[in-house]
Amino acid sequence: MPDTRTRLRAPVLVAGLVVLVAVLLFAALVGASDLGWQRVLAEIWAQLTGGQSPLSAREAAIVWQLRVPRVLLAGIVGAALAVSGATFQGVFRNPLADPYLLGAAAGAGMAATLVVVFAPAVSGWVVGPLPLAAFAGALGGVGLSWLVGRSAGGSTSTLLLAGVAVASFLTAIQTFAQQLNTETIRQVYTWMLGGLNVSGWREVLIAVPYVAVAAVVLCLSARLLDVLALGDAEAASLGLRPGRIRLVVLAAASLATAAAVSVSGLIGFVGIVVPHVVRMLAGASYRVVIPLSLVGGAAFLVLADQLARTVMPGELPLGVVTAFTGAPFFAWILRSSRRRFS
Repeated sequence: MPDTRTRLRAPVLVAGLVVLVAVLLFAALVGASDLGWQRVLAEIWAQLTGGQSPLSAREAAIVWQLRVPRVLLAGIVGAALAVSGATFQGVFRNPLADPYLLGAAAGAGMAATLVVVFAPAVSGWVVGPLPLAAFAGALGGVGLSWLVGRSAGGSTSTLLLAGVAVASFLTAIQTFAQQLNTETIRQVYTWMLGGLNVSGWREVLIAVPYVAVAAVVLCLSARLLDVLALGDAEAASLGLRPGRIRLVVLAAASLATAAAVSVSGLIGFVGIVVPHVVRMLAGASYRVVIPLSLVGGAAFLVLADQLARTVMPGELPLGVVTAFTGAPFFAWILRSSRRRFS
């Protein structure tokens, strides 16, 4: 029976938002520093009502300058990666597509490596050179893939192959740069494994504008992605221009991915796991998948970061935590796809 759930129902969206708020509150109340969740809750209530806080100034600083911005940034990054993954899967009609498909990860990794190797001591910038380089590198990788794909015809298959070629080329440059200064390899790999351990309000403010703009564009494009799923000929018969739609949505998704990568490093599997869970629970229409991937991605990465900073005495790389959950799910998708097309 075909899936008839083509519109996002209000109760489903409200339920998703309630879960997200609960996850955010839980992550803000519980952290590596044992402040007591009741005392942190009382601190939050005191800030909202102007009452007396039970926390010392140092403990309050831990909550508001370390824990809260980190929780919010995890939500922003998770939302960006999940909605970008859903968009890439829609554009390429490939359930295994992720936000790094067109060279965003390779471009960001190469640019970050160049900064670490050749400009490790730069300081005093309003925004550090590493996130700036990662942001520019991610957009540059996607832009180069787009140019190469367009020169070869511009179809989704040629664009996909261009992304593979560009990613391989940029990875080769990154590896060469690492070999020039092997003492920086540990720092490079720490960044590539992803993490939010140095995040603060500055990183939140860096990411929010780009992710917000991209999210609005992608939500408004959800109905067009549903039409594209029927095929380019059907979309053209309705007066749409498939090539232009792909350009706009891929640009928005790449902008969100670049903003996420610049403040968190490379975090995998969020863009694959979350959209598929949303499809299974709420329906396959992009009018459902896009907004719920925003909510689900935020909740997923906040929980993953909570595990990364509390499950062991030393903090785990966030990318490792998402890989532990995402890799088995990815394998399950592959097996399901094989059964479907065999």
